[in-house]
Amino acid sequence: MSHSISIGGDHAGFELKQEVIKHLESRGVTVKDHGPYANDSVDYPDFVHPVCKDILEGVASEGILICGSGNGVAITANKYSGIRCGLCWSPEIAILTKQHNNANAIAIPARFIENATALAIVDAYLDHEFEGGRHQRRVDKITPDNSYLC
Repeated sequence: MSHSISIGGDHAGFELKQEVIKHLESRGVTVKDHGPYANDSVDYPDFVHPVCKDILEGVASEGILICGSGNGVAITANKYSGIRCGLCWSPEIAILTKQHNNANAIAIPARFIENATALAIVDAYLDHEFEGGRHQRRVDKITPDNSYLC
């Protein structure tokens, strides 16, 4: 499968984001970087929203979000109907996030993993596909009925 990645995060993830971009480009992946473009303090939602819009509008096939814990970017991304973002701290979790949850974005906790682990997470995520089958039934049940949507 051909990948196009939209990427964003916050100041805590800036340096790792730069490494991930270089790694993706070495794999021949098209990358759209939504920032931040320095390690000055920023608000992560400002960089998550454009990544999610890229995925939902078909500009990117997947998204990678990087912040200190990975939680803030994942929570923000998962506010979008149609975005399934998994917090990944190991390659094994990244594989299951894709195979079982059909995640179209991953969140990486820059302050808690080594760069080599982050790159292995990216590779594991990109190198696997959704398995469908019983997992599709579960993914179909993720979105609640309209009475609970914000």
